[in-house]
Amino acid sequence: MMPDLSYFSFEELWSPFFFFGVALAAIGYLYWTGPWRENHLPGEPPVGASRRTLALSGFALFYLAQGGPLELLGHLNFMFHMINMSLSYLIVPPLVLLGTPAFIWRSLFGAAFWRKFRWLTSPILSLLLFNGLFSFYHVPAVHDYIMTNYVIHALYYAILLIAAFLMWWHVVGPVPEWNRLSELRKMGYIFANGLLLTPACALIIFAGEPLYRVYTDPAIWADALGYCIGGNAAAVLELAGGPSAFTVLGPFEDQQTGGIIMKLVQEVMYGSILAYVFYQWFRKERDAEENPPAARAAGNPGNHA
Repeated sequence: MMPDLSYFSFEELWSPFFFFGVALAAIGYLYWTGPWRENHLPGEPPVGASRRTLALSGFALFYLAQGGPLELLGHLNFMFHMINMSLSYLIVPPLVLLGTPAFIWRSLFGAAFWRKFRWLTSPILSLLLFNGLFSFYHVPAVHDYIMTNYVIHALYYAILLIAAFLMWWHVVGPVPEWNRLSELRKMGYIFANGLLLTPACALIIFAGEPLYRVYTDPAIWADALGYCIGGNAAAVLELAGGPSAFTVLGPFEDQQTGGIIMKLVQEVMYGSILAYVFYQWFRKERDAEENPPAARAAGNPGNHA
């Protein structure tokens, strides 16, 4: 059973301004991969429908997780909060990366200016940064503090999103000359991500008691919800008769379910990407066996100097 959302306005449920921001980004993507590419980069191959679908799906899921009803539900129940985290940081980045052609990334980050930040794209740093930020965020005291401080909440989520894109870039980055990992190392990289994210999920699932006061203390719950619905949380809470009106499960079951959802999404997503990377590696190895002279020439361009 879903929580009763009839107490909230259309603006509180659907965040129109955020929707228009995401829609503008999607329109810009369509223009960049369509008319702009045709007029300025006629040599670039057309961006196929399947690739556009991946990117647009990423935009849509990001809106639902961070601006649509799921975002509001994430302030009401921990289970939905973890659904939002899974969508925003485990599903959206690879969809956008796989759906965005290389010429866009070259246009955005190909200038010499960005070379001074190359150290930020180190695979090891990206791996530790994303998993460290994600795990630190779910320390109970840290989570409650961030959820009740709007500016810090917005900044932390923005930094976590950038860290997620940096981490996923090393697995599905679409610019060949910027790749820093072979397919075999990418597979190891995915395994490492799964291992590093496991402790946070285990803490949530096996804690034995509710950890987050923002979902169990009515005063803190209303404080966190306040900035999400324009400071109207206290009135909504009084009208509804308490937080129980928005509860799907008990606090402990809600927390456990959220942790399980996060772990399952992680396993499915990492498993799918692992299969994708394995297929890319297998195809390269097969092509190298079928065309050994061409493969040797490609691997040793200096022989033709």
